[in-house]
Amino acid sequence: MKLSILRGWMTRAWAGDAGLAVVVLVAELGPFIQWPGTGPVLTTVAAAGLMLLRRRHPVVVAVLVGALYVIAYQMPVPDAPVSAMLIALYSVGRHTAVLPSTAVATAAVVVGALVHRLSWEYDVSMTLGLSLPPALPVAAGHVVRLRKELGQRREQQAAENAVRAERRRLARELHDVIAHHVSVVNLYMGVARRTIPADPERARQALLTGEDTARQAMTELRHLLDVLRTDGEPIESQAGAGAPGLPALVEESGDAVLEISGAAVELPTAVDHTVYRLVQEALTNTRKHAAGARSTVRLAYLPGLLEVEVTDDGRPRPGGGGLGLGLAGMAERVSLCGGELRAGPAPEGGFVVHARLPLTEKM
Repeated sequence: MKLSILRGWMTRAWAGDAGLAVVVLVAELGPFIQWPGTGPVLTTVAAAGLMLLRRRHPVVVAVLVGALYVIAYQMPVPDAPVSAMLIALYSVGRHTAVLPSTAVATAAVVVGALVHRLSWEYDVSMTLGLSLPPALPVAAGHVVRLRKELGQRREQQAAENAVRAERRRLARELHDVIAHHVSVVNLYMGVARRTIPADPERARQALLTGEDTARQAMTELRHLLDVLRTDGEPIESQAGAGAPGLPALVEESGDAVLEISGAAVELPTAVDHTVYRLVQEALTNTRKHAAGARSTVRLAYLPGLLEVEVTDDGRPRPGGGGLGLGLAGMAERVSLCGGELRAGPAPEGGFVVHARLPLTEKM
């Protein structure tokens, strides 16, 4: 694919340069049709032919066209191939680095000044006026080249940013899926271990719940990998559950309750996914940092807004100040939805995670 594109570009470039050579030939050769001698014709044909090499060897072409320019200027009919010279100088600025192109422009100005000064009795100001213009096409080529390079750097930066964003999104998904289900499995394995001697049936139910949770984790991981292998919908619209899955999520988390207020409405895809992952992460953190604490999940549907709050009555978190990976992922998710997140110790004890999410898709 890339090879065919490159071949197509080279063919178009070659055709364009051939057309440019014809234009130079017609423009420069016209005045000499009625003149005797072949000198001007030969220099013009040579200068036009060099246009075919201006992209691959711009400096060499500029030097050769400059030599033809000087030779033509010394002929009985002193009319040099000006258009070929200007195109060659533009090609130097367009296809070479700053240092060599600046050197060529300086040489063109100096040689032009000497040629005009020696050939005609111009004063200094007239000589400078005739010799400085060769620097302009080099500068124009510089501008075009720099603009193209800037556009390429912007495209590369955008691609790198997209890759980094995708990695962060994948990290959030993996963290949410693995951390939640592993913590639930750990919870029920602990229940089974403690109740096997006294209550075998309860221990059996705990083991079954742990097994189901592990199976669900594997299902979500496989689903996530399937999403990554295809170019279909984004992760947010496929992986994991949304608000309808909150009752089951809260129930499997142990000592937790769900309270819903307001008239439920259909949530935007990103908000729906964010609500589920936020509650999942908050409950996971409660089991991890405040085992045995009771959690309350509140969902409030307001006009144009959804409020989500997860509180627990556990002891204060150790090392409180910074955000861990899970809370950082929460903050990123909420921010991408245009919402606000607050997480920290509650005044009456325990920990609270509170988010406000607008119910309009981000444009």
